[in-house]
Amino acid sequence: MESAPRGGKHRADYSHAVTKSTDPGVDSTVHQPADTTALPTTTGRHAKTDEPKKRGALREAAILVTIAVVLYYVMLTFVARPYLIPSESMEPTLHGCTGCTGDRIMVDKLTYRFGSPQPGDVIVFKGPPNWNIGYKSIRSKNTAVRWVQNALSFVGFVPPDENDLVKRVIAVGGQTVECRADTGLTVDNKPLNQPFLDPATMMADPKIYPCLGNEFGPVKVPDGRLWVMGDNRTHSADSRAHCGNIPADAQRGLLCTGDPNPGTVPVDNVIGKARFIAWPPSRWGGVHAVNPQTQ
Repeated sequence: MESAPRGGKHRADYSHAVTKSTDPGVDSTVHQPADTTALPTTTGRHAKTDEPKKRGALREAAILVTIAVVLYYVMLTFVARPYLIPSESMEPTLHGCTGCTGDRIMVDKLTYRFGSPQPGDVIVFKGPPNWNIGYKSIRSKNTAVRWVQNALSFVGFVPPDENDLVKRVIAVGGQTVECRADTGLTVDNKPLNQPFLDPATMMADPKIYPCLGNEFGPVKVPDGRLWVMGDNRTHSADSRAHCGNIPADAQRGLLCTGDPNPGTVPVDNVIGKARFIAWPPSRWGGVHAVNPQTQ
């Protein structure tokens, strides 16, 4: 068989590509494929132009995040801060217990920059040194875990690692507070109106046991100090538990007849005023300041 000329196959294929079809039902022109030779592109130039824009956007985002963090820190430090209620001492006003979902309250730090705590205010304060006896740190010994706990405490998800307490102001500097079985709790010899007490949360009925514990006083609250008590009187280590006692009186069940300073809280120790419950949603609402000295 005679061999085809060199290169003939390629010429035949090219010839086929430019011939016209003889089929009348088909477009007679057979088009050549488009030239796919790569054209010059500007993609590289555009990428170089976009890089400064991306860096600028990242820088702007970093600045905004920094400003937000600084503003949040300023708010928590000087305006308001969330706190977790860890115990039942303020039931039913504030809910808390070991291992349960306690209330998270927002504490107003501005109000007392322009005035002093008043009777009925629910306050958060740093416990005086003698109130810290027996207090143990609740932080982990692991450095990383402790750092996380401190960060969560700052935003109110973990109790603070200091003896920060929440109680209600019953009497202020210059007033005299005492409790007797026949008169109940009084301030300046006047009985108190205490609608925030709930017998269901206590171990005794205040109508039967008005002092809800030992009789005490009279205690004249020193100027610049506060007498505070928990709404859940039978489960609250408050001013009654830290006051100065005269041994002879204490032996017969009468407390707080000694030095008034240990049982009272310096106004300077007050962190702020509890304003509202921020969490959980089922507990949303204000924390009401009910002055027990008004009838």
